[in-house]
Amino acid sequence: MATTETEYRTHGWHEQLLARCAGQPPIATAVVHPCDPTSLQAAAEAASLGLISPILVGPEVKIRAAAAAAKTDISSFRLEPTPHSHAAAARGVALVRAGEAQLLMKGSLHTDELMEAVMDAQTGLRTGRRISHVYIMDVPMYPRPLFITDAAINIAPTLEDKRDIVQNAIDLAHVLGVEHPRVAILSAVETVTSKLQSTLDAAALCKMADRGQITGAVLDGPLAFDNAISLEAAKDKGIVSEVAGRADIVVVPDLVSGNILAKQLTFLAGADAAGVVLGARVPIILTSRADAESARVASCAVAVLMARAAQTAGRPAA
Repeated sequence: MATTETEYRTHGWHEQLLARCAGQPPIATAVVHPCDPTSLQAAAEAASLGLISPILVGPEVKIRAAAAAAKTDISSFRLEPTPHSHAAAARGVALVRAGEAQLLMKGSLHTDELMEAVMDAQTGLRTGRRISHVYIMDVPMYPRPLFITDAAINIAPTLEDKRDIVQNAIDLAHVLGVEHPRVAILSAVETVTSKLQSTLDAAALCKMADRGQITGAVLDGPLAFDNAISLEAAKDKGIVSEVAGRADIVVVPDLVSGNILAKQLTFLAGADAAGVVLGARVPIILTSRADAESARVASCAVAVLMARAAQTAGRPAA
């Protein structure tokens, strides 16, 4: 018997992002090592939508070959030749430091190579805030966008790292229109126990919010994932909370759990995703080669909104 692929329907949140960006001038963006058709097409598509003005940084021969393979016209884009990917990362960061680019976008180089240039103490883009990644997921079965952090940068964050990870996500939620985000600090259980460090961190983060060390949101945790996103599950467990069952932001214990969660929602639940790195001088568009073009474009839109909010406030973008 023939089988049909499940049809997923999200809430059109990606379209809303693009609508919010419409009518504004594009943001100059250093696209680092766009040497494969996928990354080059993503930059070109974002440019065609008026989101970014790409500066293509990398080996010229490889970039032009990728453009030819993608049948993409790059004649209107600025091209900054470099000999290899490592030099491209350094040059992209330098363009940001010089004020010639307000966003950084990953091309076909490895994430570690780009982030090494970003994190350099002397020539990078570090600020006083820990750098972290946020996924914004439009999940068909969930009534609102779900922010997941950190699933891409911090492998095993400390309590102090998590404070910045939480604050970065809250700041992003504000820019994207979530005025009073509800933050669920995830673990495997809902009670605090010394046997699970993630429960201790959750309790400490909630107290930090009580003391004003984290601002702009309401926090609760530890919460298991079902109790964070399902009112029925929270009720069954007897959890009375403003956050439980309706979280806007979920903070995972470590990179592995966050990465698994985000990819499960994408590949099994049909979620649309966007992602951005925060905490550096500018937002960083960090996408995977497995991401759909729509996810790459949505990630550009999120970063553009962050950059414009920072310009309005007269401060660094992230």
